[in-house]
Parts: sequence; C-alpha cells; structure tokens
Amino acid sequence: MRFNFNFIGLDDSGDGLESLSSPSTSTPKEDVEWLPLQHHPIFTSAADGALPPSSSASSKTLTNLLAWDGASRLYFWDSQKQCLHRISVQLGEPDPSSILAASPSKVLQADVQLNYEVQKISINRHGSAMLLSGSDRLCVMYLYGKTSVKDNIVICRTVTIGAEIYFHRRSIIRMLQVYWHPSSDTHLGILSSDSVFRIFNLSMSLQQPEQEYYLQPVKFGSSTRASSICPVDFSFGGNHLWDRFSVFILFSDGSVYVLCPIIPFGSVYKREVLQEIYVDAKTVGLNSTNSKAVSNINMAISWLEAIFPELSQQSAEGGDSFALKARPYAFIDSSIVLQGPLRNFCHGEKKDTQVQDAEGQGRAVSFLYNLVSKDSVLVIAWSGGQLQIDAFADEIQPVWKAGSPPRLFVDSCDRILGIAMICESVSSDLSFPEPDPTLDRDVWMGHPPPLLRLAIVDLALPGKGGSHISMSVDPLMPERTYCFHNGGIDSVVLHFLPFSSQSDGKDGARRSPSVNPVISACHGESSSTSSLCGFLALADSFGDSWIVGVTYSRECIVLEMETWNLLLPPIVDEEKNPALEEEKQYTNSTTIISKELLSGPKVVLLPPSSPNLRSVTADSIEGRSTLHQYFKLFHENYMEYAYKVYFELQHHAPQLKKIIDNQHSRLQKAEQKLLEVEEKQEKLESRITNAVQHCNVLEERLLKLRNLPGIHKKPLSKAERDFKAELDRYNGVELDALRSSIEALDARLKRFENSQQANVLNQHTQVSGKRMNYIPAEEVSKLRSSIEKLSLVNNENTKMVKLIESALRNLEINSTQGGICRSI
Repeated sequence: MRFNFNFIGLDDSGDGLESLSSPSTSTPKEDVEWLPLQHHPIFTSAADGALPPSSSASSKTLTNLLAWDGASRLYFWDSQKQCLHRISVQLGEPDPSSILAASPSKVLQADVQLNYEVQKISINRHGSAMLLSGSDRLCVMYLYGKTSVKDNIVICRTVTIGAEIYFHRRSIIRMLQVYWHPSSDTHLGILSSDSVFRIFNLSMSLQQPEQEYYLQPVKFGSSTRASSICPVDFSFGGNHLWDRFSVFILFSDGSVYVLCPIIPFGSVYKREVLQEIYVDAKTVGLNSTNSKAVSNINMAISWLEAIFPELSQQSAEGGDSFALKARPYAFIDSSIVLQGPLRNFCHGEKKDTQVQDAEGQGRAVSFLYNLVSKDSVLVIAWSGGQLQIDAFADEIQPVWKAGSPPRLFVDSCDRILGIAMICESVSSDLSFPEPDPTLDRDVWMGHPPPLLRLAIVDLALPGKGGSHISMSVDPLMPERTYCFHNGGIDSVVLHFLPFSSQSDGKDGARRSPSVNPVISACHGESSSTSSLCGFLALADSFGDSWIVGVTYSRECIVLEMETWNLLLPPIVDEEKNPALEEEKQYTNSTTIISKELLSGPKVVLLPPSSPNLRSVTADSIEGRSTLHQYFKLFHENYMEYAYKVYFELQHHAPQLKKIIDNQHSRLQKAEQKLLEVEEKQEKLESRITNAVQHCNVLEERLLKLRNLPGIHKKPLSKAERDFKAELDRYNGVELDALRSSIEALDARLKRFENSQQANVLNQHTQVSGKRMNYIPAEEVSKLRSSIEKLSLVNNENTKMVKLIESALRNLEINSTQGGICRSI
C-alpha cells in the first residue's frame, strides 16, 4: 500500500506566492483529475500540438524537454507556446507499473520574449530554478518567488546568463555544455569552445563569471593533433572525498583531464565529510617522508583551512555546526594543475585514453561521471556508437603549480569576488609508475589517478560515425546507465566493479555489462535524427523505477524498469529446464521393466532321474511322482515369471502408452519439419539459381569494365594506405578541431583587444598576479637610440634657451640705462 502526503488544500496559484508552495503540493484549487501520465491532455492533444523536429532534431545535440524535481513534479517545455508545464505526479499509482498525473497542469511562462529555440531544460538541486538552454541563448527561469498571474498562467522572472561572452553579435564562442553545480542552487558550470571553463554565480552577477579556468592540456607547440585541445564535455564529481571538488573535462580525442580543487563561493558542504578529508590529509602528511608529497599535503591543508576556517578551529572551540559554507580563496602564487590525460592500466601495461589507443571509433561526443558505492566510474561515448567504461584505481588529490599566479578580482575591502587562472598540464613530463596500494610513495605525489578498463560496449547505432549520445544514471540503481541517442534509448548495467564487488564479497568471475534496448526510435539504417524530444528516469522510495519518453508528435511513453533481480548472477534450474527433463525422462524409460524380468526365467536344474525312467509308465506311482515334481518346477519358475511379466505390463501400461504417444507426436513434428525443410529447399534452390545468374551477369560486367581505359591501376602500397587513413582521420576529426581552435583563438584575440582598450579608457586598479611582458632586444635598442637623440635635442634646446635668456637680460639692462640717461 502506498501513501501520498500531498496536501491538495494548499493554494498553488492564488496570489502568486510560489515560494510558499512546497514541491509536494499539487495543482490548483480547481477540480483535479488524476489520469495516467500517457493520457494527460498535454500529450494526447497531438493533432494540433505536435512539435516540429526543426533544427534541434537535425543538429548534433539531442533535445531533452523533460525535467524532474526528484519528488512529485514533472516539467515539460512546450516549444510552440513557449511555456513550461508543471505536472504533479503520483509514482506507482494505482499499480507499480503506472504513473498518475494531475490535470489540468500549471502553466509557467517567462516574463520576457524568448527569441530562440530551447533544446534542453534542467532544474537545480532544490527545484527553485529551471535552466533553458539553446544554441542562441541561455536563460534561467525562477519557478518560485513572487510572480504575477495572468489568464491562469504564472509569469516567472527569467534572466539571461553570459550574454556579453557567448551571445554577443561579434562573439564566436559557443557553449558546449551547461550543468548546475550539485552543491549549490545558484552556481552554473559552462564549458565553451574557447577552451575555458567558467562558473557563474547567479546571486552575484549574471554576465561576469565568478571563476574562469583557461584550459591548456598540452604544452605550446608540442601537440600534433588539434583534437587534443578541443573540449567536448565536462562533468562534476560525486560525493566521494576529493571527487566533490573535482571537474572532469573530456576532449574530442577521448582524453580526460581533472581540475581539482574547484569549489563555488558560498556553497555548503557537510561538516562530517570535510572533517574526514581534513583528518586524512593530516594523517598522511605526518606519516609521509617524501618532501614533494609533504608539500602537496600542506598546500591542500592550507586550502581547506582557508576555505573552511571552522575545521582548524574545531579542536580549540569544538564545532557544533552540521554544515560549513565555503569562503572565497585562492593561492596568490599558484594555479590549479590540469591533471591528465588519465591513463589506463591493463595487465600492468600503461595505456593512454587517447584516440590512437582507444577502441572508440570517430570522436568523443559526451562524458558521464558516476559514483557507484565505492567506485568512481567514467563513461566516454564515441560518435561511432561505442561506450568506453573505466573506473578509478586510486583516489584523486589536488595539485597546484607554483610560479603561475592567478588573477584575482577584489572589492574595496580586499575581499575576493572572482578568480581567473591558466591551468596547464604537467603530466607529460612525469614518469607514471604503476600504483602499489601497499606503499605510500605514490600517494600525494601529484600523479593523475590511474584508470582500470571495465568494458567497451558497442551499441550498434544506425548511421556511420555521426551519432550523438546523451547519458544519464538510474536514480534508483546507479549500476544502470541509460543511453539516449538517435536510435532510441538503451540500458547498460555494470555487473562488476573493482572495489564495490570486493566489499560485497562478490569475488566470482568478472561479468561483462549487459546491454538491453529500452525504446527503439529508428526510422531506418541511415537515420540521423531522433523521434524523441524528451527522456527521464524516475524512481520512488518503494524501489520502483520508470522511464518516461516524449516524441515530437506529443506521444508519451511510460515503461516500468526491473531493478530487484537485475544484478543477481544467472542460476540454471535443472528441474525447470525442459531439455533436461526430457533427457531425464528418456534415460529413465529403460527402468520401467526390471532387469530381472528382462533377463528371462531362471535356468531350472532338472532333478536326477533313474536310468529306467523311459520304461516307467505315466499311470504308475513312480511316473506320477516324477510328473508332479516336473510340474512343480515348471510352475515355480515359468508360471510365476509369466505372472510377474503380466503384472508389470498391466502396472506400467499407462506410462508406456504416454511414452509411445510422445514419441508419435515427436515423430509427427519431425515429419512436419521435414516438409517445411523441403518447401524451403525449393525456395533456396530458386534463390541459388537467381544468385548464380546474377553472379554471371556481374562477371560479364566486370569483363566489360576491365576493357575500359585507365582501369589497370596499381593497388596502393602499405605506406600509401596508412597515409590515406591518416588523411581520412584528419578530415573526419582534426578538421573540426582545427576550426574550433581557430575560432577560440580569434575570440580570445578580440577579447584581449577589447580589454586593452577598456584599460586605456578606464585605468582602474586590479590586484593581479601579472606576468612580465618582456620587450624584444630590437625594440629596446630602438628605444635607446630614440632616447639619445631626444637627449641631444634637449641639450641643444637648453643652450638656445640660455642664449635667449642672456640676450633678453642684455636688452633689459640697456633699456634701463637709456631711461636713466633721458631722465638726467
């Protein structure tokens, strides 16, 4: 039995006080009708409300217009009416396989005109704001707060994010991925095509980022592939040690980098988990004998104490607070290191997760971080339809690079308002040793954590190398990952995890992941568009899970997903196996008649007879006794044996009849199959004949083609084939990466020129760790010669001024003397 604690009496519309309505409240006061979700009027009115799969359906990105607040409210964006539908739902009602939805739904509309196509919606942690992401703009709609109601439509405050950076008419910077930060309701993480990761604080500024990280994965001039510097996707870490302060960046060649530590200013964390990290770092620092490890640990401890001062004050004052708020801080002389690329260990050998060693085909298109119990799992999706699944073999630690000062933006009271830094990768210069858990020499040495390859999964998607895949985790069972692509939705379940399986006592054979199609939406083998415009995975506290999908024709699909028995190992029940039962039945059929009866009657030994037995008559006493003795022996052996045979046949007759009938039925089935084979044989013979005729026609055409001029060309050599494959790879992956890199450099150049002009006009001071701009020697010599010439001119001018002053003095003296003479 399920219980619903939704209070229908609370007003959800009324005077527009949306902040007073909790997420568990339902729809308005008016009559509410609970219908199955797939029969809701929003989804059933497909005749005049179909969503046209315009540019979003044919673009490289997938459209997802569904969102869930994690409780009892479902959101759907209507592209035609430019509004947001909020639907109250009851999961698992009236039976566990269905979902009830309240009708009518609440309609939320932006207070500004949205002149762009929304391709993705996402709700923040507490369900107070909705992210409306598109290719031309990024807006945030505040769902709760003081709003005005017009025509039973809630008008919500809507703001634009980063318009000056991403959506300026002269800007060519593209947004690649946007996510809410999992530990804050007001912070957004944005990865753009100029290789910059930015964090915006919506409570402080909507246009200027709070933090900027300029990604430099390789040293200047050291990379031969443009795809190695072209970012694709990112993901925030999970609630595990330093993972919660990490950001994972995926580049188009499949390499993964880690930024740690990154923390939004003002975000809140549990004191318990912070204390665990703090104590662990202090313990390792006291026991470590390596100077480099001690330096890294001291920097991590200093960073924690500066961000959370309550950690260092706990021993003296004894902290009672349950959660701690992060304070703005950054090292003045150090920047965060871009750790990577993450390397993969396979049987003790070192492998890079780059494109030449990866099993993925095409280019990397999306990335997913998933925390399953004690394992941190990384999933990379390739455009060829493959999933590369790895798990961390060690923990992540923060790493800084000394001598690379960041740029700090402070207010009049020297409080940090924003930071910007260049994050360089230094792992290419380091020898990467194989981790040994029994030794402490590899801990806190600044090496990127190694990866353990779990599986390579091929989804067998339609098309050739042009698929885009979006991944999400099942909210109930983290071992299951849903893959949303142009072909539909697939489910991938992990049955083996390095640390979780050991802790659960599952030391058995390593099982490969299971892949099952959930929804198929293919229009054909060459289809590159998806018919789904929304996808969600829902779960409740009773252990039930569902999938909700919406098509462009406004059709809603609700499927219940199996969860309980999905991770159990396969068990073969011999008693319920029909093949084993049949085999056992026929093996036991020979024991229906005992072996004693099958061997026949016993051999009777005749009694010794007298030599004159032939002369004895049957009427005599001796003859009668002899006959009686022989008759007795015959009765004891043959008559009793015949009776036993008769009894056995009568007793086992029904079973024998059943076996005979079964054999007759099997014989009939075999005859029927033989008839079907004969019919198929005729069809196969005709098909073979047609194939032979077609082959003869092709051979004739080949003979004609061989006589054409220019047909006798030499085949490509191995070197030529390798060069052609390299050119194809360059055309498929590197060209796009080069174009995006050129766009990013052009955007940075324009921003630099604009900033220089602004600095000349405004001349405002900023506390920053600037790098010295060294002037070339030629310009220095020119400046010196110019200064010398100016000094010579200055000396000549000084002499001329002195001569003029002396001449003026003489004139004044002469004029005074002449005046005196006239007066006399």
